[in-house]
Amino acid sequence: MTTLNRCSWANGDDALMARYHDEEWGVPQRDARMLWEMLMLEGFQAGLSWRTILHKREAFREAFAGFDPRKVARFDEKKVAKLLENPGIIRSRAKIEATIAGAKIYCAMEKQGEDFADFCWSFTGGQVIRGDGRSLPVSTEKSEEISKALKQRGFKFVGPVIVYAWMQAVGIVDDHAVGCFRRGAAR
Repeated sequence: MTTLNRCSWANGDDALMARYHDEEWGVPQRDARMLWEMLMLEGFQAGLSWRTILHKREAFREAFAGFDPRKVARFDEKKVAKLLENPGIIRSRAKIEATIAGAKIYCAMEKQGEDFADFCWSFTGGQVIRGDGRSLPVSTEKSEEISKALKQRGFKFVGPVIVYAWMQAVGIVDDHAVGCFRRGAAR
């Protein structure tokens, strides 16, 4: 049996984290809805660990209508109250309301003919940024730029640290460590 060399954060006995690392993290995501879903989940992570969010992801998907922005944009106060009682998700009113507001922003962009994926990838000219594989920054000038642009549109929980984690997750940045079998694998 061969052991795969992974980034240190994905080592250990958590099979879900290993699968996430092996199949998703750092893979360039070009689907607008999925980019939005991951941005919202990263917002829920604020102050917590990604492991916590990953283990609750299916509950989040169920609670937020499969992260369909058109459906989430229609959530009302009654739905917010129901979400605040859901033990399967992070029950933060501010984060729930930020997700609903984020859905409305996504839909407004779509209505204006602006694709969320095109917007997200415009900051890098559609290209993946390759990290050095030795250091793992928490934010960069690029994440600060994207954070500022997202905030200008009205998104919440999109500070430069959250945005950088999102950039890594959706493959805008390839930060797999030197020696990791996934380094440079995603195109």
